[in-house]
Amino acid sequence: MRAPMGDIAHLAHVELLTPELDKSVWFFTQILGLTETGREGDSVYLRTFDDYERTSLILTGHETSGLRRMALRASSQEALEARVKAVQESGRPGSWTDGVAGTGPTYLTSDPDGHDIALYYETEWYVAPDELKPGLKNQPQAKPNRGIGVRRLDHVNYLAHDVVQNTTFMEEVLGARPTEQIQLDTGEISGRWTTFTHKSYDVVYSADWTGSSGRLHHIAFAPDSRDDILRCADLCVDNGVFIETGPHKHAIQQTFFLYVYEPGGNRIELCNPLTRLVLAPDWPVVTWTEAERAKGQAWGLKTIESFHTHGTPPLD
Repeated sequence: MRAPMGDIAHLAHVELLTPELDKSVWFFTQILGLTETGREGDSVYLRTFDDYERTSLILTGHETSGLRRMALRASSQEALEARVKAVQESGRPGSWTDGVAGTGPTYLTSDPDGHDIALYYETEWYVAPDELKPGLKNQPQAKPNRGIGVRRLDHVNYLAHDVVQNTTFMEEVLGARPTEQIQLDTGEISGRWTTFTHKSYDVVYSADWTGSSGRLHHIAFAPDSRDDILRCADLCVDNGVFIETGPHKHAIQQTFFLYVYEPGGNRIELCNPLTRLVLAPDWPVVTWTEAERAKGQAWGLKTIESFHTHGTPPLD
């Protein structure tokens, strides 16, 4: 049985590992336009300009790349306790810990594939210093004057050994709902998009063709417009940032996209799904066939081979 939707308010922040901490900080601040808010040990705290919370992204220096943790904010203390109880009843391991990046008591658990998930409710709202105060009081901080100025962390796309097992956990334990999926001719579900909100997706699982578990496909940030994504492509070309594919438009979810590798090796998507919402409470899952996916993206661009093979951490 699916858990009630609404206990998880939204995707809050992620902790990304990088073997090139200084270069990764440069990419996220100078190309994407995030604001650095603090440092602690090997970690650097960053935020998008329209995030009401203090932190959107934690960059942590590490021997390899990948995603250490995805954080989800509950909609209330009662909702947090209900989801923690559901996690415990599902048999997944977990424990309480102090929060990071301005968050309160946090329950750490993982999905069936081993991706770490942090659940919390208490949080610190961001207060901009004088030099970053916005002109409009309903905006957390002024728009940055560097890079493209992404508005928010949009979604996480995991690689998984078993797509259905992981998305079932998201649905039955945390209250996500599926919106679109890919079904191969064998009947296997090779990708499924889920949402906690009225956005068309927040967390995606794609089959890891290597058979591995616990890896990351990409994290995505949303700027204001398609023009920002085109400008990002120019900035990447000018500064030697590797562009994997795009700009183009996905068929699934109709997202305008650009995929690049940040200096630490993690795949980053710039996406513009801002106009597409799933408002129907009885939304039927849209299923794409193997033949339909073979046609490529919305305007015919073929899916690049590395899209199925590159993930972080990289395999030996």
